[in-house]
Amino acid sequence: MILEQHIEELRAELRNTVDAGERRKIEVELETARAKLARRAAEEELP
Repeated sequence: MILEQHIEELRAELRNTVDAGERRKIEVELETARAKLARRAAEEELP
């Protein structure tokens, strides 16, 4: 699965999750995935 798809799936899970503990786990995973995507984008911009 590509990272962008993973982020979209996490966002969908977050929208549908009502349990506070599960929401926090998903939020952390989503933050991590977004950071990886940002890091990848920054690496691609380097000469």
